[in-house]
Amino acid sequence: MFMKNPDAVIGPGDTIVLPEFTVPWAFMHEAELALVMKGPAKRVQAKDWKRAVFGYTCLIDVSAREQGRRTWPATPLTSWLGKSFDTFAPLGPCIATADEIEDPNNLIVRFWNDGQLRHNYNTDDMEHRVPELVEFATTVMTMNSGDVIACGTNHEGLGFLQDGETVEIEIEKIGRMALKVSDPLKRKWERGIYMGVDSTHPEAVKRYRPQGGPTATGAI
Repeated sequence: MFMKNPDAVIGPGDTIVLPEFTVPWAFMHEAELALVMKGPAKRVQAKDWKRAVFGYTCLIDVSAREQGRRTWPATPLTSWLGKSFDTFAPLGPCIATADEIEDPNNLIVRFWNDGQLRHNYNTDDMEHRVPELVEFATTVMTMNSGDVIACGTNHEGLGFLQDGETVEIEIEKIGRMALKVSDPLKRKWERGIYMGVDSTHPEAVKRYRPQGGPTATGAI
């Protein structure tokens, strides 16, 4: 579980600003379902998760990465820093209330970068289901009304963000929003979906695993 800086939150039409920071290898997008909590909620069991959720929204979890998919800096106590730069948590475009979504673990999530579809998955493919996330988070801390839990992705559509791009996220039954990307340093990375040796994208798995080990990195 990672924590996000409150100043990471921005909204529709805003700009994701990549930090003038040269240590991270790259900055990647993750399109995620987010839970808007109803609190105070503490030690909520998985079977009671609905009483702690007010609604749902879209979140782009922007992450600073080291080589491959490792979040910078890759240590258990500090890796949250790579997700906490200002503007690294776009939220929106609205909150769909809990009564509007029957099953949050059955929603289509899509993400586009300059019109190229990158993320396209169902939330039933997330590593952790919503009841499990609510139980875990409220075991660690008290969740208050308006707190947000980002549910994670299936990690199959990760890609780099760079200056001048327009990104869009859409989640079924919630809505769609667009944002700009700005990089004061004008850095460049290979465009497309990350297809490195540690990617879980099916094409990357097909490319590397049958040969007995990863040997290269790339993008599609």
